[in-house]
Formats: sequence, structure tokens, C-alpha cells
Amino acid sequence: MGTYSVLGTVVIVLDVVAIISILFGSASIGHKVFWILVVLVFPLVGMIIYYLVGRSPRDAQIP
Repeated sequence: MGTYSVLGTVVIVLDVVAIISILFGSASIGHKVFWILVVLVFPLVGMIIYYLVGRSPRDAQIP
């Protein structure tokens, strides 16, 4: 497997984790749809932006 294959696989796995986090978050449906679209359209950048600014403080807490 090449380097790009490994990096692509890592990005896909992290995007799936971000989408699951979005779906189980406490935000409104519109907010969830917006962030899922951002993560799908801009996979790496969208995921990073979501974790930096998109999560609510309640969702960012680890139980």
C-alpha cells in the first residue's frame, strides 16, 4: 500500500468518526446537516473545522 492510500484511509476513517459525532451531538437537525455537508464536501478541512469550532461545549465534554 502506498503512502497516499494509507493517508486516504485515515482521512476517511476520521471523517466517519466526525459524522458519527455530529449525528449523536445535541445540536439541531439543521446544524447537523450543515456540518455533515461540510465534512463530506471538504473531507480533511471540514473535519478539522468541525472539531475546532463546530462542536458545542456540551458535546466536547468526555463523559
